[in-house]
Amino acid sequence: MATDGFTTCLWFDGQAEDAAHFYVSVFKNSSVGKIARYPEGAMQPAGSVMTVEFTANGHKFLGLNGGPQFKFTEATSFMLFCENQEEIDYYWTKLTENGGEPGPCGWLKDRFGVSWQVVPDRLDAMVTDPDPVKAARVTKAFMAMHKFDIAALERAYAGE
Repeated sequence: MATDGFTTCLWFDGQAEDAAHFYVSVFKNSSVGKIARYPEGAMQPAGSVMTVEFTANGHKFLGLNGGPQFKFTEATSFMLFCENQEEIDYYWTKLTENGGEPGPCGWLKDRFGVSWQVVPDRLDAMVTDPDPVKAARVTKAFMAMHKFDIAALERAYAGE
């Protein structure tokens, strides 16, 4: 049984190394590790990047250049729980730059097609509040947002 957690493998179509460097530039506690290249006679051109190991925000990843067969979908996303509006703004800006796409309710896609949820860490407590009226106000407020606005969520929670 694995004792050191797990590694997330992300399938790219020739962009694994670019993606690794991008994620390392966005997140703290990040680095690029080993890079393996395709040998002669493989499914991709000899010498091109096959895999790249990287760590982003302390989480281990393997970027695989497997080809165009598979694409990312919203069925899998990474959640970034943010302490304040400054963090939300930072990740939203960084992850949507150069071809990323904003989406509803705090969701976005980065330029590689990977889906992210940039969420205030307090949101869960608000939407699970024992007072259903408070929870409903917050839910209604965030359903109308793209990038989350913590101050607006707090106002909705307070009934203002």
